[in-house]
Order: sequence, then C-alpha cells, then structure tokens
Amino acid sequence: MGAKKAASPSASGRRAESMARRRRGNLRYGIAAIVISFVLWGMAHGRDSVERGYDIPIVFDDLSDDLVIIDASDSEVNIRVLGSRAALRNLSPTKMEYSVNVSGAKVGLTIHEVDVTRLDLPRGVKIVSRSPAQLSVKFEQRGRKNVKVRAELEGVPPEGFQLGEVVIEPPRVWLAGARSRVLRLKEVVTEPIDLSNLEESIEKEVRLSPGSDHVWVEEEGTVKVRIAIEPVEPAEGEEDEGSA
Repeated sequence: MGAKKAASPSASGRRAESMARRRRGNLRYGIAAIVISFVLWGMAHGRDSVERGYDIPIVFDDLSDDLVIIDASDSEVNIRVLGSRAALRNLSPTKMEYSVNVSGAKVGLTIHEVDVTRLDLPRGVKIVSRSPAQLSVKFEQRGRKNVKVRAELEGVPPEGFQLGEVVIEPPRVWLAGARSRVLRLKEVVTEPIDLSNLEESIEKEVRLSPGSDHVWVEEEGTVKVRIAIEPVEPAEGEEDEGSA
C-alpha cells in the first residue's frame, strides 16, 4: 500500500482557525451564561420575602390646651413587616411615626385601639403583626402657678472669702403643667452653681429645674443670677495684733 498524502498547509491552517473560532465562541457563551446567572440570582434574591421588626414612635396630635398627658402605656408601637428585600430598602423607619388624635380627650383614662393600617408603607410591604394592640393614656387638667426662684448653691467660697448678696432676675416665674403637681410647688430652683472656686463676684445665666414630672416653666430660657463674693474681714483682735 502507498503512503498517505500529508494534508496541505492551507487545509491545516483552516482547521486551526476554525478550532480557535469555536474556542472563542465557547468562551463568550460561558461568560454570558455566568453574567445571566448572576442577574437571575440577584432578581430571585431581591424577590425573596423577609420579615423585619421596627419600633415606631407614638405622637399625640391635637391635644387641648386645657389638658396634660401624665401617663401613657407605651411610647412606641412595634410592627413586624413582610416584603422583598428590594421593597424593604424603600422603607425608612426613622421617618415614620404613629399618630394618635386626642382632640376629644377628657380628664381621666382613655383607651385607643392601635390601627397600623394608617401607616404609609412602600408597595410590596405588608404588616404581619403589631404590639401593643391598645394604648391607654391618662389626662389631667392643666394648671399654672407663680412661684419664687431660688439659686441652688453648692460648696463654699475659698478660705478668706465669703458669700454676699445673691440676686436673681426675674425673682419669680410662672410654672405650668399637670394641675395637681403644679399647685404643690412653692418654688423652682436653678441648676447648681458651684461656689468652691469663686474669689470674686459673678453674674451667670442658668436654667431652671421645676423638679417634677409634667411641669415646666412657661417662658423657657434662663434666669440671671448675681452672686457677690466678699473678702473676709479680719476679727478686731487679729487686726490689732497685726498692727502692733
């Protein structure tokens, strides 16, 4: 039998080029498949339903000027919501609040049903539970009273100095709040003023502290306190000994 003829160089080149094209095509298809799989995974992952919980602060709207809230069973409503991860990304709990209209409230205890369907949630998010189911709120008549201001002084001046006159402007202020608590108060004190390092007179603006819950100063701000610090005069006998 005769020897086989060798393939021509041009035929070998065409076969090599064809194989290279197939490899490049397979690589492109492989990359495209990976990209598509990631996209599909992301879409599926974004559609997965997840459950999360949030604490929504409670605010009371339209409270009468004649009333004061002295007690509430809760300050927040906890909700658990269900939705896709994509939908939950559009939920901003820090911007949410649960409002309770108390425009018709009267003195005493009232019960309010918690209706979370009024919350504005993104599309695709639903509430699956909430706590509490009810809110109890206690109201009291509002009162006011004019009381004197007392400076809360701490410590004593350094050796060789003594406390002189203390003047407060204004000397009296109006307090407002829950009537039963306001009427019990006879004075309001300033925030503490330390005397231990004072060797000269000072004038200082300080805040007031009503010292009772649900009571406040009608005109918020500060009062001015003038504190006189005087040198201690030596005793008569000590002065004579020093001049001898």
